[in-house]
Amino acid sequence: MYTLSIIIVLLGGAYGAVPMYKLFCQATGFGGTPKVHGKAAGAGGAGDLPVPVKVHGGRQIRVTFNADVSDRLAWSFKPQQREVRVVPGETALAFYTAKNLSDRDVVGIAAYNITPNKAGQYFNKIQCFCFEYQRLGAGEEVDMPAFFYVDPEFEKDPLMRDVDTITLSYTFFEAKEGAKLAQVAGATN
Repeated sequence: MYTLSIIIVLLGGAYGAVPMYKLFCQATGFGGTPKVHGKAAGAGGAGDLPVPVKVHGGRQIRVTFNADVSDRLAWSFKPQQREVRVVPGETALAFYTAKNLSDRDVVGIAAYNITPNKAGQYFNKIQCFCFEYQRLGAGEEVDMPAFFYVDPEFEKDPLMRDVDTITLSYTFFEAKEGAKLAQVAGATN
C-alpha cells in the first residue's frame, strides 16, 4: 500500500511538474520568462488586467525584437520593427509577421524568452500569440501582436542599473499533429 501510494505521488508530481514550473516562471520571471498578466480562470469584472502606471521622468529602456523559426518549420517569421523605446510602466505594442512558405496547411507554436534573464521578472506580457497554436494555410501571411510593459519597479532595482536594452525573442516550432498543450488554471498568454 505504501509503495503504491509513493508511485502515485511520484507520477502525479511528474505529470504536474511542467505546468507548475511554467506557472512559477511566469509568476516570478525566473530564467528570463516574462511575467504574464491576464484574467484568471473564473475571475470576472473590471480590473482583472493590471493597469501600468507611467513613471514620469524615468529612463527609457530600449526593447528589441528577435524572431527565429525551427529548421523543421517552413515559415518565415520576423518582427515588423527592430525596437521600441519605453519608460517603465508605459505599455507598448509590437507586431511580428509569419508566413507559411509551404504548399500545405501547417500548425506552429511559439515560445518566448527575455534577455538579459534578470530583466525577465520586470517584463510583463499582457497579451501575445505565444503558447497558442497558429494554423497558417499554404502561402498565408499573418500579423501577430505582442502587448507588454516593463514594470515600474524596474527603476528601483539596483541590479537593473546596467540594463538599458531588453530583448523579446520568439521561436516558432511546428506543432505535432494531435498534440495537446497542458492547460493550467489561471494561466494566460
